[in-house]
Amino acid sequence: MNIRSLTRGDGVVIGAAVLLLIASFLDIYSIDGAPDSAEIPSLWGSGSVVLGVVLAGVIGAALVVVNRAMPQPKKVAGLDLGQFGIAFTVFAAWCALGNIFDPAGAFDNDGGLDNIGAGIGLILALVATLVMAAAAVATPLLPALKGTLIPAARPAAPQPYGGQPQGGYGYPGAQQQPYGGQPGLPGPAFGGQPQPGQPQPGQPQAPQQAQAQPAGDFSPFWFAVPVPRPLFAEDGSPTPIAELAPGTWYLAVEQRGANLVAQTQDGRRGVLQDTSGIQRG
Repeated sequence: MNIRSLTRGDGVVIGAAVLLLIASFLDIYSIDGAPDSAEIPSLWGSGSVVLGVVLAGVIGAALVVVNRAMPQPKKVAGLDLGQFGIAFTVFAAWCALGNIFDPAGAFDNDGGLDNIGAGIGLILALVATLVMAAAAVATPLLPALKGTLIPAARPAAPQPYGGQPQGGYGYPGAQQQPYGGQPGLPGPAFGGQPQPGQPQPGQPQAPQQAQAQPAGDFSPFWFAVPVPRPLFAEDGSPTPIAELAPGTWYLAVEQRGANLVAQTQDGRRGVLQDTSGIQRG
């Protein structure tokens, strides 16, 4: 599971679930004129409220968040867990609204408890479930809620494509030995032989192959995606070979029109077709 793939909408869902849990320990109803010493049950004192509001809301929020954090959505009966979670949150909000109009349940039918109203716990539960359901439904639709909840940390010093770790051979900052293999000497040691590939004394030095090639307009760079996006094969196959997750840096090695050829940490290369909103390192 990758928590960096969570969105701002998922953060709202988590906050609403926490508020719902707090509300479940508060009064389920209030009685006008009741003394302060009167014992009023919490939401846990009503089975219908616990099952239809508290547990349904918490389970729905958990399904939405877990589905977002998983690399690949899990499907049950053709629907992914996030869709089941949205249904649970909407159901919890609907049940909370019904209990607001009938906080004491069947006791109102006795005619002796007409002064009963919704308690602070039931009111907060309604607010929490409404916010939770609205965030779960609107997250895939609103760009403001689809943003990453935990921003990706920018790399300290991105290495060029194909570069070695810092200090290793080939890295621009690595210390190179002078010609001849002797540190601190400007030329070959006495009696030493030139290294293979180095020009003989008195011969013109051939230009390096990398310098003879034009640099081009594209330079490899690191990037991160704002939301999970598929990476397709370079041969044009419609089946994704990987999924790029927010919070992880990937290397763009080539640009093909509006698409980017990206490389994952395990060395796989593919085409990123949706490059909107990417964060460059």
